[in-house]
Amino acid sequence: MKKMKKLLALLLITALIVGFTACGNGSPAGNDGTFQIGIIQLMEHPALDAAREGFMAALESEGISAEFDYQNAQGDAPTLSTIAQRFVNNDVDLILAIATGSAQAVAAETQEIPIVGTAITDYEVARLVDSNEAPGGNVTGASDMNPIAEQIALIQEFMPEIGTLGIVFSSNEPNSVIQAEIAQGVAESLGIEVVVGTVTNVNDVQQVTTSIANQVDAIYIPTDNTYANAMSLVAQISIDTNTPVFGAEPNMVMGGGIATLGIDYFDLGFQSGRMAAQILRGEAEPATMPIQWAENFSYTVNGYMVEALGITVPERFLEYIQFSD
Repeated sequence: MKKMKKLLALLLITALIVGFTACGNGSPAGNDGTFQIGIIQLMEHPALDAAREGFMAALESEGISAEFDYQNAQGDAPTLSTIAQRFVNNDVDLILAIATGSAQAVAAETQEIPIVGTAITDYEVARLVDSNEAPGGNVTGASDMNPIAEQIALIQEFMPEIGTLGIVFSSNEPNSVIQAEIAQGVAESLGIEVVVGTVTNVNDVQQVTTSIANQVDAIYIPTDNTYANAMSLVAQISIDTNTPVFGAEPNMVMGGGIATLGIDYFDLGFQSGRMAAQILRGEAEPATMPIQWAENFSYTVNGYMVEALGITVPERFLEYIQFSD
């Protein structure tokens, strides 16, 4: 009888261990094999929305069964922290962090739950990983670093006589700061004078952008969430001052810019989703999963804005002209 009791106790302990393991990271949290995934998004605009949709599509294509808790902070830092705490308290299996601020908020709350980022330019500079090659913690993801040198060269093709370039961005967004510094260096190496304007929130956009527009031949905007959320205002300033604006991202261009060579954010989100699928299946860990870089870039030309500003589109870009709905 004692041996039977010991055997039953051993079986019970083994069952409990297996049960706890099944609820851990890398295995389904629920008995039905469905993962619980938290999605934290900095704010709502087309690029970040597309990244989220791409991520979800990738998990579906990978055969991952998941329930999503999607939370949008609407650009508010304290709300990011609240959302991060919610996901930790709910012990989700994985967190998708869309944009740098989102990733920083969740990384501050957990070192255990896997975090996959998207729409983040440089994870190492943002102090999310030890290095982009070897993250070393619970954060990995896909970068939206743009082909900035090619974007500045594109501006020169559209405006061969350009002498001054304005670069405007949010000083609160690490992604934007990094890209703006690179863009300034590239432009100056080409003999173009650069005038920089920074904003801290959307309320600064009109004054800063108008001031810069009146000093330069054209404006360049890196991928910047504050500006992406205010492109209708930027478009009006561009028309009022007759100053072409070149955005780094296709949705920004179609919102009021002239042209770009940019990332497809749905594809970028899809790339992040495939990384998440590997983690959820236990095939990889964030600590040893290098940051991946965007693979697909395409040209976008805003037909309405080139007509409004009377800009001649170089012949090789004619096939990329689009008109927004």
